[in-house]
Amino acid sequence: MWSIVDRYFLAELVKVFAAIMATLVLVVASMLFLRTLEQVNVGNLQARLVLQFLGLQLLRDMATLLAPAAFLAVLMALGRMARDSELIAFTAGGLSPWRVFRAVLLFALPVALITAWFSLVLKPYASAQIQLIEARKDDEATRISGLQPGRFYQQQGGTMTFYAAGMDGAGRFVDVFVQDRSSDPPRLVLSERGYYSESTADGEQRVILEDGRRFDGRAGDLDYTLVDFARLTYYISAGSAMQQANWRRAATPTAQLLASDDIRDRAEVEHRLAAALGVISLGILAVPLTQLSPRRRSGGRLLLAFLAYFAFFNGQRLAEEWMTGGVTPPWLGLLWYQVAIIAIVFAALLPGSYFARRVLARLRRT
Repeated sequence: MWSIVDRYFLAELVKVFAAIMATLVLVVASMLFLRTLEQVNVGNLQARLVLQFLGLQLLRDMATLLAPAAFLAVLMALGRMARDSELIAFTAGGLSPWRVFRAVLLFALPVALITAWFSLVLKPYASAQIQLIEARKDDEATRISGLQPGRFYQQQGGTMTFYAAGMDGAGRFVDVFVQDRSSDPPRLVLSERGYYSESTADGEQRVILEDGRRFDGRAGDLDYTLVDFARLTYYISAGSAMQQANWRRAATPTAQLLASDDIRDRAEVEHRLAAALGVISLGILAVPLTQLSPRRRSGGRLLLAFLAYFAFFNGQRLAEEWMTGGVTPPWLGLLWYQVAIIAIVFAALLPGSYFARRVLARLRRT
């Protein structure tokens, strides 16, 4: 059973972890709320879906918040105990450093299981629901809740401009203006009616125009083409196949990814597992990075802690790119970076460790 010391460590870690998580959730929720309001303002999202969309985004991003929150909780809790000489008192009372690791693992394991639940189950579900809301823009764009009349919309870096003066009772745009400066020659389209559509299959965006006239040519140039049309489908932009594949893969249930032989599906599974394993890895890293003596300066170890943290998450992206790009063999996977960073940090701390000092003292005696 857990001892009094274990319960004391756990109580300190849980209190700090709860405070950090509450702060991170508030900050992230505020940022997501502002972005959601921007989508409502430009007509990309209905106002009644704001809370649902915000909740799904928080659910999707929760797995990425738990690992850094747990890492900071261990650093702050053990750092406070070190400054108050509590760790020194525990050591003087016979508490070995392994008991500190044990207490941290007792804290990290439940957090890792919760992170795995968010990452493997809830994150794909939330991503799928977000994509369903995004796909509904197809229907909403042909009504008032889509693109708003009287506003200019630009695509492709500002080379494509769309404008509609009004909207009729059927939800279609009236007096449509489209300018395309990316084509050769530049193109200008005027139409009596039109509506916007986006394909859920490939992300292709288009404006379907009816009863209009198209001008192909440059201003001031007599060499131009004038065409009248009854219906014209004007393609604004098209998402790449790779982007759409990643878009769908993020919403695929983990069980389906496990049954796939695609290297990218395997990378997605390990990417989801990395969040849960990262809680344990970062917890192990935080223990030696904590300043054990109040007489020693903690600036160097704090700098090493932040470097290890940023290297940890940047290493995940690098390992994933190497795995999908064929730089590393498939059997290696992408979780090797966690072991590598732990080994590098422990190697950097080894010269100043208690074990190294004992070995040097014995060598000097001999």
